[in-house]
Amino acid sequence: MRSRKTDDGGLTAFQALYDFEFDDYQVAACRALADGHGVLLAAPTGSGKTVVGEFAVHLALAQGRKCFYTTPIKALSNQKYNDLVRRYSAAKVGLLTGDNSINGEAPVVVMTTEVLRNMLYAGSPTLAGLSHVVLDEVHYLADRFRGAVWEEVIIHLPESVALTALSATVSNAEEFGDWLASVRGGTTVIVDEHRPVPLWQHMMVGSQLYDLFAGALAHGGAEDPHEPRPPQVNQELIRIAQRDALTYRGAGSRPGRASPDGRGRRPGPRPGRRSATTCSAGSPWPAAACCRAGRPACPRPAPRTRSRS
Repeated sequence: MRSRKTDDGGLTAFQALYDFEFDDYQVAACRALADGHGVLLAAPTGSGKTVVGEFAVHLALAQGRKCFYTTPIKALSNQKYNDLVRRYSAAKVGLLTGDNSINGEAPVVVMTTEVLRNMLYAGSPTLAGLSHVVLDEVHYLADRFRGAVWEEVIIHLPESVALTALSATVSNAEEFGDWLASVRGGTTVIVDEHRPVPLWQHMMVGSQLYDLFAGALAHGGAEDPHEPRPPQVNQELIRIAQRDALTYRGAGSRPGRASPDGRGRRPGPRPGRRSATTCSAGSPWPAAACCRAGRPACPRPAPRTRSRS
């Protein structure tokens, strides 16, 4: 069983590597790792979850052990490898993906989760000295086709390995944390809902972008908490939708009329070619509907026949 530590596990020295102050949830997650716990961290995109994963790397190096940093896709693995090389040098960081094998025996190895799963099943000697594993984008466990890979890694990792699971989209963090605790032992669940990078929602009409919501919500702000009300859709978008609806009803589907978006004309049928909307033999339009619509070459309905038993 992993032993608990009484100091900050080098957290103070680790914070000095960054030019910003850590948020409370980052400090809490790092302290849990320093105390020998596993961590499940759920926080919005852009809030700095990877700082906690990088602290797991820092702890492994400080203890003279190994850390594997796993990602779901090769592009993320390549990006994380470059980030860690800039901090710790190429001699201490390796990369293992389906395309690359660089310094695989380094104390810090970035890899896809499938590579780690294969190592566990093969009993790879590279696992010797492993103390920390970071599962970035751990919500892939719910993926219909690939989720079993994350589940197998979580279950088959040695008990001595501290797991750091990071996700921006896991919605049942407490339930997931209970499962992690049941299969991995002590796991600290930390959820932070503050979004430092706002999401601005837009709609494109033609070649122009419009804010989906009016007021503060249009630019990532918040409504007055003392006067909560549903978000107000941009009135300009409503006017455009109403205009297009009227244009579409007026134009119908007759050749030569305005197109549904009100921009340009719908071409009529070319001479010598049959229009897609013209009723003819084999047309999907019922004969009565063709005649009411004034369409040419309305086919007569075929006589009904009754089979004899």
